[in-house]
Amino acid sequence: MAGAKPPDPLELANELRPVWLRVARELRRESHAFGLTASQVTLLATIREHPGIGVRKLATLEGVSAPNISTQVRRLERAGLVTREQLADGRRVGLHVTPEALGVIQSVRSRRTAWLAERLRRLDGAELTAIEATLEPLRRLLEDDPPDPG
Repeated sequence: MAGAKPPDPLELANELRPVWLRVARELRRESHAFGLTASQVTLLATIREHPGIGVRKLATLEGVSAPNISTQVRRLERAGLVTREQLADGRRVGLHVTPEALGVIQSVRSRRTAWLAERLRRLDGAELTAIEATLEPLRRLLEDDPPDPG
């Protein structure tokens, strides 16, 4: 297809966005089997990746308000998935996931992978190859914007 005109980014975005959102919505549903929202599972994963993180820093990382995060953390604490521990300086409290939370995170991940793999099995080899070819460009879409040289 030498010389073929590449797709218009706006038109491609209009077609890709609803597909992407539907896949994301279906994957989020897999967390409901554990009585958690997808946002709560994301918080657990972030706390696992940053043991001892404070509520303010967690809110910053997640791009939501500290009061909202505090409410979610309290719910996760009541569910036995998060603990608060006084840090050595005595001025802050750090968040940690419990062993039960680690199991939940792994189970949600497994359910999501199984859901997606089951649907991928419905495709033929050429379709799977086409999807595989999109992985690197999609990863690049998620990279931070390059610095402005000007």
